[in-house]
Amino acid sequence: MADIKPYRIQVSESQIKDLKTRLSLARFPDELNGAEWDMGAPLADVKRLAKHWEQSHDWKKAEDNLNELPHFVTEIQCDGFEPLAIHFIHIRSKVKGAIPLLWIHGWPGHFYEGIKIMKPLTDGGDGIQEPAFDLVVPSLPNFGFSEGTRERGFALTQYAETLNKLMLKLGYSEYVTQGGDWGTHISRTLAHCFPGNCKATHLNMDSANPPEFFKNPLLTIQHALMPYSKREREGRKRTKWFTEEGRGYNVEQSTKPQTLGYGLADSPVALLAWIYEKLHDWADDYPWTDDDVCTWVSIYWFSTAGPAASTRIYYERNHSSNPDRPNRTHQPDVRKYAPGVKIGYSHFPMDLVILPSSWVRTLGDVVFERDHEDGGHFASWERPDEIVRDLRDMFGRGGGAFGCVKGATGYSQ
Repeated sequence: MADIKPYRIQVSESQIKDLKTRLSLARFPDELNGAEWDMGAPLADVKRLAKHWEQSHDWKKAEDNLNELPHFVTEIQCDGFEPLAIHFIHIRSKVKGAIPLLWIHGWPGHFYEGIKIMKPLTDGGDGIQEPAFDLVVPSLPNFGFSEGTRERGFALTQYAETLNKLMLKLGYSEYVTQGGDWGTHISRTLAHCFPGNCKATHLNMDSANPPEFFKNPLLTIQHALMPYSKREREGRKRTKWFTEEGRGYNVEQSTKPQTLGYGLADSPVALLAWIYEKLHDWADDYPWTDDDVCTWVSIYWFSTAGPAASTRIYYERNHSSNPDRPNRTHQPDVRKYAPGVKIGYSHFPMDLVILPSSWVRTLGDVVFERDHEDGGHFASWERPDEIVRDLRDMFGRGGGAFGCVKGATGYSQ
């Protein structure tokens, strides 16, 4: 279409110079003797990363590597809001009959988080044993190289509407999704709001309520009588840690994102520490390199809407039930049953919330579920092979979601 245009990431030299100047002038806090990760990102780590970001990290090299992917931008307008230029990567498989897959990132992620799964999913092996996918990887509104809204009330329904309109504009009247973090919540919103288009969702973050007897009698009995699996037992500790020690960021971003935004927009060190803490705490001992971290955080620093804009999704979601909210529109309860949309789950033991299978099965028709021995919150980055395998098994021949998209089985036809 004429209004879908190729896009190149082009950060100016003046922006890079400004970043390095700010890093060179950074003022660091002190630190208690013996302080470790339990108090937040350690001083020595942040100093090392800030120095690397200023003196050694080559953004232009990272930019060139990113620009090897097929980037595009197009204008999408949600009902009641201004049009936004939405950035996305779109890779069409060479396999005829490839399955349209919308990959949705969360916070503090972005499109870069999905870079490792792109080639194997679109290649599809030989097209005989391993299904192929057409891959769409957007920057959510307010993230990455998409524009951000200036209006209040842009909540999950609007993120879902944006992505559904994007897929329709690309010619995909039916598609499937994959995501964790906000990708989970937005996938669930798509399932509730656009079940005629979103035919299946594969999720790698647990989010559900316990089964209730009058709604889920069999699952309620199963939950009461069946012993927890090893994953479910050990997951209770991880969930307890996150609830008691790891949710401070969520409370701040859900209540006062504007106040936090001054630090994130003005200080690259503040942004670095804010995000790096999550990359460390939410992953399963992943060996992040300094360049990994600096490229990851740079995408936030150089983002179109600015690094503060991404936090507002928390506030808008948290206040979506307020009847006096500006631009208030229906926001579905994403933890309720969504009929007609198949669900797959990949459980990773070091994610943030680990729930029993009987809980997630209250969400809809769960046709695929697999427990993994290791891995954390950033599954597509930490364990790309596992995510690729799980998608192939869910959507391939013999999988519970095989053939759910009309005319797209993932195999040459």
